[in-house]
Amino acid sequence: MAVRYLTILAILMLGSGDLWGQVITPPQQALMERIKTRWAQEVSPGDVWPEYPRPMMVRKDWLNLNGQWKFEILRREAEKPEDFKGVILVPFAPGSALSGIPWFVNPDRRLWYRKGFHVPDEWTGKRILLHFGGVDWETEVWLNGASIGTHQGGYDPFSFDITSALTDEPFQELILSVWDPTDEGPWPRGKQVLKPGGIFYSRVTGIWQTVWLEPVPAVSIKKIKTVADIDAGVLQLTAQGENTTGSDTIKADALEGGKVIATVSGPVGETLELEIGNPKLWSPDNPFLYDLKVYLIRQDKEIDQVGSYFGMRKISLGKDGGGTTRIFLNNKQIFSYGPLDQGWWPDGLYTAPTDEALRYDIEVIKKLGCNMMRKHVKIEPARFYYWCDKLGLMVWQDMASGKNTTAQAKKQFELELIRMIDNLQNHPSIVMWVPFNEGWGQFDTPRLVNLIKRHDPTRLVNNASGWTDRQVGDVHDVHAYPGPSMPPREPGRAAVLGEFGGLGRVIEGHIWQKDKNWGYRSYKTEEEQTNAYLELIDNLLPLIGGGLCGAVYTQTTDVEIEVNGLMTYDREIIKMDPDKLRGAHRKLYLPPPVIKPIVPTSQEAPQSWRYTTDKPADNWAQGDFDDSRWQRGAAGFGRGRTPGITINTQWTTSDIWMRRTFEMSKQEIYNPHLQIYHDEDAEVYLNGQLIAKVSDYTTFYVLIPQKERIFKALKLGTNVLAVHCHQTTGGQGIDAGIVDVITKDF
Repeated sequence: MAVRYLTILAILMLGSGDLWGQVITPPQQALMERIKTRWAQEVSPGDVWPEYPRPMMVRKDWLNLNGQWKFEILRREAEKPEDFKGVILVPFAPGSALSGIPWFVNPDRRLWYRKGFHVPDEWTGKRILLHFGGVDWETEVWLNGASIGTHQGGYDPFSFDITSALTDEPFQELILSVWDPTDEGPWPRGKQVLKPGGIFYSRVTGIWQTVWLEPVPAVSIKKIKTVADIDAGVLQLTAQGENTTGSDTIKADALEGGKVIATVSGPVGETLELEIGNPKLWSPDNPFLYDLKVYLIRQDKEIDQVGSYFGMRKISLGKDGGGTTRIFLNNKQIFSYGPLDQGWWPDGLYTAPTDEALRYDIEVIKKLGCNMMRKHVKIEPARFYYWCDKLGLMVWQDMASGKNTTAQAKKQFELELIRMIDNLQNHPSIVMWVPFNEGWGQFDTPRLVNLIKRHDPTRLVNNASGWTDRQVGDVHDVHAYPGPSMPPREPGRAAVLGEFGGLGRVIEGHIWQKDKNWGYRSYKTEEEQTNAYLELIDNLLPLIGGGLCGAVYTQTTDVEIEVNGLMTYDREIIKMDPDKLRGAHRKLYLPPPVIKPIVPTSQEAPQSWRYTTDKPADNWAQGDFDDSRWQRGAAGFGRGRTPGITINTQWTTSDIWMRRTFEMSKQEIYNPHLQIYHDEDAEVYLNGQLIAKVSDYTTFYVLIPQKERIFKALKLGTNVLAVHCHQTTGGQGIDAGIVDVITKDF
């Protein structure tokens, strides 16, 4: 029976629980009738997420427990129910269309799940492990009436050894209780809120990843860790054992195309090295993966075996030929570009309807010419990172954000942060850890950055993506909408743009709700949106020349009321011309443009200007205007503590007029841009001719292409650059200059 019919059955069930006897109200019915992806029609209770859930440590025998579970929603303090009248489709959260449950669950309620299963006879004599890919947030598990454990955390997989709780009966009874405070609690929860709106989305409570059983020997391999060292040409392998002794050993084979190319043996728990001669390096252009087989040996007998894979790659910082700090992949400079990826689905919320759907998003990102994504305040199932590894997409991985307002919450955040790293560290696609998004729940940032670097020295660490940089870690990350922009260059950190863009367009028939949809900028047609996007990409190019090392466009898909995706929320439409986007993105990976100052700003060193705060004569911007009575001062002008600019001369009135002269010889100029920081509105003149008029404010220096206007106004000999800036409220600052952006095209 397809899920669309299961939904109706679940709604009609009546019983003794709190909710099953209620009449479905129009808002609840509308919830189940929202847009769905094409893959929703492929989901059925007997075949839900059938793929092996742990690609980094594979055993041949396992039992998938996804499918229909009995279900109840009771008050939080209620006892375990005697009977279960509802039905939910696991692993989809209540409130999602695919779950069959039309209610979102409030923090004063508790979820109860019940599942009967049979342990295969051939598993007799082995330990039986019960695995949960992800359950949000606090879970307690009973098997055949016995409590077998609890877990707190919505994003990390956890397991229980249930062997001792199994009975001789044909079927075993598994019961879970789950409670989730969502945003009423201080714990990590990403963008889930009880009242969705703006950039925050629907709550996700309960089981949202695969539940499965696995038989293992009494003495077994518990975990493997791999670290690639391309400079030495080795793979470091550490295997942890369960119930092992000092005489037990690990044997590992690295394989290429089914052929063993390296073998190593050694004690359990020690780091062993597989020598990979002349390794094929993993990259977005060539995501080559080696296979790995790991054996546990006792007295020359193999007693356990797991399969895995690995990629040989290195991510690091280095200097380019001009001394600018850049990001390097496999010892070569690389520019990272791709979308902010929320990982939400209209029919499954946190859970993609199928593995094919999960793969599709990554395929589209690659098709559009991106080499990276930023996984935004969400941690995905292992199969997501498997596809990034397999298809070749670098990942900047956020930690799920929380309020972190109490000592206990901070401790839990740190615990889940380390769990994330431990669970995902083998994936070559992950190249950067991001503990904080902007200022959301940020605390002890320098200490946590050091903790991450000690725990995983093989990846970059972004201390905070946007707005609240603490001057630690490997990158300085800024956000600018629509942007683009970049932070100042630093000797020891790379400059990245962690969010920009957000160009929105509503496409009827493919939206979450009929009204109140929004983007940071809104467009009516594909052509308008595509042209605006291409302009953003063109403006990235000079920033790359100036030191920008990566940029993240908001975002992969529309999400609920946000309509600023590269695709619609149902994944039916790529909203802009794919060929044009792919062509534009190719330019980002060419050698960076050279930025040659013509009229330097005060970013590197203070530059002198004539200025006045009294309204001058109308011809104040002309080249022959006499400004000898104006004051002299160094830019930037403004009030202290204005972000993104160094204030060398105080300016606190509503208006300022500025002039500076510069000389031009016969030197060639190819592609001049205005470089400006403005807070707020500004007019810029060259030899009395208006070359730019900008409104509002920036928080960083921006480059504005004005090739034709600058060429028209520029002359040999003495030139005058003149600026008027008007301030109304908040921070205030102004500085300007002209640079030549020399790209490979020239």
